[in-house]
Amino acid sequence: MTKTNNLTEGNILEALFKLAIPIMGTSFVQIAYNMTDMIWVGRVGSRAVAAVGTAGFFTWLAMAFILIPKIGAEVGVAQSIGKEDMDEAKVYVKHSIQIIICLAIFYAFILITFRKPLIGFFNLGEEDIINNAITYLVIISCGLVFYFINPVFTAIFNGYGESKTPFIINTVGLIVNIILDPLLILGIGPFPRLEVAGAAIATVIAQATVTIIFITRTRKTELFSGLNLLRCPDMTHIRKIVKLGLPVSLQSGLFTIFAMVIARIIAQWGPIPIAVQKVGSQIEAVSWMTAGGFQTAMSAFVGQNYGAKKWPRVFRGYFVGITIMSIIGIFTTGLLIFAARPLFSIFIPEEESIRYGIVYLRILGLSQLFMCIESTTAGAFNGLGKTIPPSIVGILFNGLRIPAALILSSTSLGLNGVWWAISISSIFKGIVLSTWYIVMLKRNPETKGLKLLSLKLN
Repeated sequence: MTKTNNLTEGNILEALFKLAIPIMGTSFVQIAYNMTDMIWVGRVGSRAVAAVGTAGFFTWLAMAFILIPKIGAEVGVAQSIGKEDMDEAKVYVKHSIQIIICLAIFYAFILITFRKPLIGFFNLGEEDIINNAITYLVIISCGLVFYFINPVFTAIFNGYGESKTPFIINTVGLIVNIILDPLLILGIGPFPRLEVAGAAIATVIAQATVTIIFITRTRKTELFSGLNLLRCPDMTHIRKIVKLGLPVSLQSGLFTIFAMVIARIIAQWGPIPIAVQKVGSQIEAVSWMTAGGFQTAMSAFVGQNYGAKKWPRVFRGYFVGITIMSIIGIFTTGLLIFAARPLFSIFIPEEESIRYGIVYLRILGLSQLFMCIESTTAGAFNGLGKTIPPSIVGILFNGLRIPAALILSSTSLGLNGVWWAISISSIFKGIVLSTWYIVMLKRNPETKGLKLLSLKLN
């Protein structure tokens, strides 16, 4: 392990920033992917946005499958590097890639085979929206192996402590997507106007580009040397990876299913609220994906220090991380509340959609600080290999969104009751999960006597 990849020594704040900034940059790249699609599809109209947003639930659901090997690779590699066991790290790399390829093929087959009933679940009631959603879903499914494997490559490099590489590679994919989107969606120059289909094709080409560059880069990295994907997997390591990733996967899958039910509730107000929720969630993702990026950095940092048995750094690193993300959360709250109109109007120029979008962003803006705290804490739990507590909290409060949305939307709040149900649940998740982690630290014999102010940043 090189000094650059070593998170078990040196200044904690500096180590976290060096690791986290490229990871957060990668998260912003993912936001930009979706935002680019929404900006150009939004020029086609709200109905096109509703189609892409509806089909997008199933790529969102795909994260439930991706997270099993992703978390397994991230935590397994980080802890192995902390123990200075490169051979064990390579085993996690091989098994994670084998698992993700199999899952990608399986999920793509399901989406293509059952495309009509899957889209039909949402009761869209508009034939053109339904057909566009099915078209988008099928095209994306044909390139799903690239969509699946890129996050696992990213997780492997992040766990190794080399977060700049996936940032650069994913940025190249973003540039490809930015170039292709207007060409294929609007039909600029010699290109045909493909609208929703064009957005899907651009995404698949961009993701495939990223995969090719990742494969090229692995040949120059020690972590991938001697990798033989055709060798039969070891069931012991398969079980370890599944044990680490399954709770997070289950949380993600149920989160998406709950979101689908919420979308069905929203659909009774028509296609505009569906489009507003999709676009609004992309804008909110500025903090959500930033927090997710820092969650990954926290997981790698805690994982390496846990593997090296350096509990004071685990303890101090968590509170340094919470401080950083609290600042970001407060800033995002102000941004969503006070700049709601200009932010939303970037995506959909229709005045009625903008009015709905302003209310959405202001209500969701109130929960951004707590969402950042929740994500950072989940990363700390994951780094310790304790992936169950964040999953329990996430599943519980995400599930409560459905009855809360039904109850609040039946009052004078109407559609706004749905937005309040989402925001309030995020606030509770942040409070409960951070409290759980702090109590665990106080009860842990290795950290019980530690005091925050008495610890140095090294």
